[in-house]
Amino acid sequence: MDKRNNPLYLAWRRFLRSKPGVISGVVLIVLYGVALFAGFLAPYNLTVQHPDAIYQPPQRIHFFRDGRPVRPYVYQLKRERDPVTFISSYREDPSRPTLIRFFIAQGEPYRFFGLKTNWHLFGVPESEGYFFPLGTDQFGRCLFSRILVGSQVSLTVGVIGVLISFVIGILLGGISGYFGGWIDTLIQRTTEVLLSIPRLPILMALSTVIPASWPSTYVYLGIIGVLSFIGWAGLARVVRGQVLALREVDYVTAAVAQGASNLRIILRHIVPNLSSYLIVTATLALPGYIIGESALSFLGLGIKEPMASWGLLLKDAQNFQSLSLYPWLLTPGILIFISVLAYNFLGDALRDAADVRQRD
Repeated sequence: MDKRNNPLYLAWRRFLRSKPGVISGVVLIVLYGVALFAGFLAPYNLTVQHPDAIYQPPQRIHFFRDGRPVRPYVYQLKRERDPVTFISSYREDPSRPTLIRFFIAQGEPYRFFGLKTNWHLFGVPESEGYFFPLGTDQFGRCLFSRILVGSQVSLTVGVIGVLISFVIGILLGGISGYFGGWIDTLIQRTTEVLLSIPRLPILMALSTVIPASWPSTYVYLGIIGVLSFIGWAGLARVVRGQVLALREVDYVTAAVAQGASNLRIILRHIVPNLSSYLIVTATLALPGYIIGESALSFLGLGIKEPMASWGLLLKDAQNFQSLSLYPWLLTPGILIFISVLAYNFLGDALRDAADVRQRD
């Protein structure tokens, strides 16, 4: 078949015409790549504290010295306290330049696909000082490292949550639309109840069920379960409407007449015709999961220490003093904004690409 008549090829061409969608796709690939290699990219462990570098601002990287290009280096920061306000501040110490070393094996150990290693992309030897690209928090922990590790939670909670909620939504919506009767009535009344409850209050109520004594991994799975529990209702209703329309088309009627089982009809004739819609819907639903996890963690009901997520990190910047004195603590919020915006642009581009009524 000529590729110019291939629906996938035509959809790909329509997608490439959307510059925001293509750029957003690249941004998301970079974000997920960073999350995958967070241990290698992070110069410090997310729990390592530096008591002598509390609320240290980001260190500037220098590429020139005495007017000549040199290897990248940073100056160590010297801590000073204002005798009147008692507010600590930092200034560069020109007498302590420190070269940034790449591919060093002197950092904190971490596990990558089950293998323990201590290789890091960059860093400085502990004997020579520190390098905090995005500053530190109230305990002197490297914010850059915590953001990288936190991305593994914030970005994956949406993917896993969407997979779970879509399985539930497609299953219940398909059963509701295909069989009808009392099953349809029961499922639709349940979805109406879930859709009538405001999202944030029900998230907060369900998150309180998660025991505070649970380890971090269980809390992470619990948050995914909470988000998935309320995420399937809207999808189930739309899938029901699609199935109601598809079960009356000729090829489905012919399959029924030939004695095909209900499961075969659903899997071979109905679900494939929903694939483009489901892909677009999943892309547009992912930002809701990222925001949901961030909101719960920001309110103290989600991810707990020693794990990290963007919402939990943003919690440190919830007062005016932090915003005015330590603006670098807002960096996780900027990443939440970028990832959510990228998913929305990507979803819009995929929706337009799946629209066969557009001219190619």
